[in-house]
Amino acid sequence: MSKRIPESELIINSDGTAFHLHVAPEELADNVIIVGDPGRVDAIAAFYDEGSIEAHRTSREFNTITGRFNGVRVTAISSGIGTDNIDIVMTEIDALANIDFKTRLPREQHRRLRILRIGTCGAIRPEIPLGGYIFSEMGIGFDGLLNWYADAEQYFEKDIEKAFVEYMNWPKRLARPYFIKASAKMTELFSDIAYRGMTMSAPGFYGPQGRSVRMRLAIPDLIEKLEGFEYEGRHITNIEMENSAITGMATVLGHDAGTVCLAIANRHAKDSNPNYKPLMDGLIRASLERLTRP
Repeated sequence: MSKRIPESELIINSDGTAFHLHVAPEELADNVIIVGDPGRVDAIAAFYDEGSIEAHRTSREFNTITGRFNGVRVTAISSGIGTDNIDIVMTEIDALANIDFKTRLPREQHRRLRILRIGTCGAIRPEIPLGGYIFSEMGIGFDGLLNWYADAEQYFEKDIEKAFVEYMNWPKRLARPYFIKASAKMTELFSDIAYRGMTMSAPGFYGPQGRSVRMRLAIPDLIEKLEGFEYEGRHITNIEMENSAITGMATVLGHDAGTVCLAIANRHAKDSNPNYKPLMDGLIRASLERLTRP
């Protein structure tokens, strides 16, 4: 028999919404898009069918809008930056889908969500141009978040993890990296428009991504090492900051998830495009079209 979840473990607001997101269970669609920037949620909602927005909630960095695209219900949520916030967002959207907020008991029938992160990234492969789309068929977590969950390890790709740790001569003081596959269903949705890649998720923008401003780096040649890693013909393609936690938590919780990113920098070419927002609109539309397919 399922145990009731205590108030201290899952905080529910007095209006029946999840503690951080301030979203009610009935306001969450089966198709969920996660973005970092709260403003990007509004950009996504601009593509919704006219007059279809049914819920709009804001709390701190969490901006949530539920509406319809081509008649299909979609929820867009901003997480802010980093996997620590993803821990909050993924836990609360799963609770909205699979916990009865009145009884605090898991629902008898599991509700499987389709979750897509739309973001930006830095490519590290020379063949990936600025403005290219990369779908993360494999996530690499430098963040350590999934190591806090006992059930996650069974989903890790241990052989490639071992090869990578040995290749990098991984510093013992850093969290052990983990490798985890995206949902095959989500990967297939983007097979026609995106490079398939192994994506590294970093727990920071500067040092953890090999950028040095005034502090020395623990791995000063990080980008060169990442670019040189190969496993059974596969290479690391790009760096961002949320995918590993989204993919990992979704897998453990029984959801389909993946990440598609717009390359706004190429670390190999040492080039970037900060004026990428018009390109992002194209990725948003393409993502909505694929996410809402039957």
